[in-house]
Amino acid sequence: MSYQSILVALMIFGSIAVYAEIPVEKPVLEKAKTDVEKITGKLAEKTVENKDEKPEEGSAEEKKKSDELSDDESDNKSEKKRLSDEDLDPETKALQQKKRKLSIENTLRTERLKNENAELLARLQKLKWEKQEISEQLALEELKRERDSREETVAYEDRLEKLTRESTLEKEKVTKLANELDAKRIEWDLKTSRLNAEIKVLKVEKERDAYVDSKPVYLDNPLKDDNTLVISDRRIALNGPILRNTADYITTRINYYNNKDNSKPIFIVIDSSPGGSVMAGYRILKAMDGSKAPVYVVVKSYAASMAATMVTLAKKSFAYPNAVMLHHQISSTFFFTRLNLTQQKEHYEEMKKWWKRLAAPIAKKMGITTEEFIAKMYKQSSDGDWSEFASDAKKLNWVDHIVERIEETSLLTDPNMKKKIKKLPKRIRAEAMDEKNRPVVYLPRLSPKDMYFLYNPDRYYQLR
Repeated sequence: MSYQSILVALMIFGSIAVYAEIPVEKPVLEKAKTDVEKITGKLAEKTVENKDEKPEEGSAEEKKKSDELSDDESDNKSEKKRLSDEDLDPETKALQQKKRKLSIENTLRTERLKNENAELLARLQKLKWEKQEISEQLALEELKRERDSREETVAYEDRLEKLTRESTLEKEKVTKLANELDAKRIEWDLKTSRLNAEIKVLKVEKERDAYVDSKPVYLDNPLKDDNTLVISDRRIALNGPILRNTADYITTRINYYNNKDNSKPIFIVIDSSPGGSVMAGYRILKAMDGSKAPVYVVVKSYAASMAATMVTLAKKSFAYPNAVMLHHQISSTFFFTRLNLTQQKEHYEEMKKWWKRLAAPIAKKMGITTEEFIAKMYKQSSDGDWSEFASDAKKLNWVDHIVERIEETSLLTDPNMKKKIKKLPKRIRAEAMDEKNRPVVYLPRLSPKDMYFLYNPDRYYQLR
């Protein structure tokens, strides 16, 4: 049981003890009361009998006794009672004596009970005092707790106030640092913006420096008197083997420049081309022939086979003096290793038809027949490859004009600027090594009726 429970029990017990009556032996008291009532009843009966026998005497005597008692009741009570008792009969006297005896016994019994309960009363009194002491101790402890609680509250409030002040101070410090940081950030942003602006200006200036303060030159007659050829931005480059993609690239641009302005010349500029697909080359020739704007072909380094045919059959052609041009018969035996006689004959007939379509216009421009053209080829070399520098090719009407200088007026940006790497057509594979560890470029297969009109003496271009 806890300390608080014990204290509550003692307080309850003390309350009961204080307000409890002194225990009395009720059966004994009730018995004594009964005896007294019996004796009183008998005395009353006896008194009635005496009144009946001596009514006047009794009345006088009683009146006298009453008067005497009223006069000096406190002093003569015992004496009058004794005299009155002497007048009573013996039985009444005996009953009175017995009543007095019972009264005395009752008083004695009461006193005895008081004596017997004295110890209990003392204990009750002691418990009462202990209760008061415990109450005072509890009150004292409660006051101590209130004092301690008040002290803790005060300490807590002081600590809270201190922490609040410290927190406010730290917040102010953080706010100050944040403001300083914001100021620094603004300063850095301004500086960065200023530097970015300077960089942008430098970039713009550099980009501006990359552009020439001029425009392309468009001349109806691009060849000047000093043999300088002026090429505008209506320029189409042709380099490498002529394939289907090459024909798409060139013909699309011929059509575009015609739609834009069909009065200014278009330039197909060949740096170096060994020739290529007959069908692709023929598409380019027909686009050149059908163009409303004149299409001029320019050779800077080398044009052979189909490329040389395009130069010779152009409306006008131009070349550097040392540019090389090469004509030869169509030959495709290099590309086929397994043909029966019938297939070889059929293929031969196809080749003759294409050769007639391509060689006849060249021979006509040269002023000779096709057979004479072939004879001259094999007269120059045993393999029939007839090559000439452009200065000599002009005499053969392979090229129309020899130029000493070429002005590329379309080059208006710095060539050192970054440019996207030009990818090879998907059908052309990059240079690789063959089984004999020689560099080769594998060309795509052609359509069934097409053939390569390509100068390839070192087998650099091959088919898989």
